[in-house]
Amino acid sequence: MFDALQDRLQKVFKTLRIQGVLNDEVVDQTLREVRLALLEADVNLNVVKELLDRARVMARGEEVQASLSPVQEVIRIVRDQLIEILGREASLLSFSKEYPTVFLMVGLQGSGKTTTSGKLALWLAGRKRRPMLVSTDVYRPAAREQLAVIAKAIQIPIFTGEGISSPIPLATAARKDAADRGHDVLIVDTAGRLHIDEELMNEVSELRTKLRPSEVLLVADAMIGQDAVRSAQEFHERLGTTGVILTKLDGDARGGAALSIHHVTGQPIKFMGVGEKYDQLEVFYPERIVSRILGMGDILSLIEKAEQKIDKQKAIEVHRKLQTDTFSLEDFRDQLSQVRKMGPMDQMLGMLPKVGIFKDAGKVKVEEKELIHIEAIIDSMTPQERRNHEIINGKRRKRIARGSGTSVQQVNQVLKQYFQMRKMMKSMSQNLLGRGLSRLRMPTGSGI
Repeated sequence: MFDALQDRLQKVFKTLRIQGVLNDEVVDQTLREVRLALLEADVNLNVVKELLDRARVMARGEEVQASLSPVQEVIRIVRDQLIEILGREASLLSFSKEYPTVFLMVGLQGSGKTTTSGKLALWLAGRKRRPMLVSTDVYRPAAREQLAVIAKAIQIPIFTGEGISSPIPLATAARKDAADRGHDVLIVDTAGRLHIDEELMNEVSELRTKLRPSEVLLVADAMIGQDAVRSAQEFHERLGTTGVILTKLDGDARGGAALSIHHVTGQPIKFMGVGEKYDQLEVFYPERIVSRILGMGDILSLIEKAEQKIDKQKAIEVHRKLQTDTFSLEDFRDQLSQVRKMGPMDQMLGMLPKVGIFKDAGKVKVEEKELIHIEAIIDSMTPQERRNHEIINGKRRKRIARGSGTSVQQVNQVLKQYFQMRKMMKSMSQNLLGRGLSRLRMPTGSGI
């Protein structure tokens, strides 16, 4: 989502580095370009004005002018102001002392509220919580059935409320059932509308009064830009929302909603949806988002994904092989399989800092079908070939191509990708991810 903004800001700061001397004229020109970049990204005009006013005052300060690296100081100022606009700290969920804690999911129809309810339930289950789902949308055809399908897919209990056709009795019965069955969180998926109306607000307001939720989470579609900001403001004024979950941040929208919604509404963005799969919900860390926007990468999120999805023992073994230059095609195939568990590969590459060999990593597009072809080609090799790529001559390449149903050119491409990934992973292992991998420990004793 932030690719266009990232590219524009990279050009601005590249030009700034060429300047050599930092004076008022250079500061004004730089901030003018930053302003254009933010407005093109559909950031709220008042947000842009306030950010740049503060940045201008700080950039003209004596401390910056006297700095050994004034250019870096200006970049730091813009970075700090962007973080401030986004909310500075990650906002955690609030839980009640009484079981179950209730999370009320609100938002317009089509914002992804039902899917996000399932994603949040799965996220909580992965953190040792015992969530239950319930849908109070008794108006939209098959709305309750949709949540039931999601609940089954993620293996989270749902209260179906057979025979109950009114939102308030349905929600209160679900809360009692959750408490009786030992669930510590109840996620209530409410009805939505195509636009905000009195009937919708009255119903959700009554649900809030009856359930006393710890969180009223607005699910907002980032793809609709400033409309998402306006609806968030209205929902908060009418209902007192406690946080926002932005969906579809993996889309090609300009990102203005994400950069405006906290500042305009005063409500924190708590989560962001980064894909269609149920496990693609991430905590919103302002500092990490700004690092991605400025091309500095998001190594912490990448390491966290790796720790959740990748076999720790295999990760340490691969780290050792990269250091000893024994990383084989067999390891390459296994790593592709491991990385696929983390999510779309272009999304993972987008978290790398845009420097050195990673400069264009975020622009790489990797199709799932290509990964399947790579695995088929490697599977068609003999164990000896997978362990020692140097013996793969022209004759062997033809045989591998026939066995995998591909061409010699595709086999050559896989070998080239293997060399590139080996080089990239070695660099990551030594510099960036090495620190993350050093936190992992081999299991000892009985493994308990």
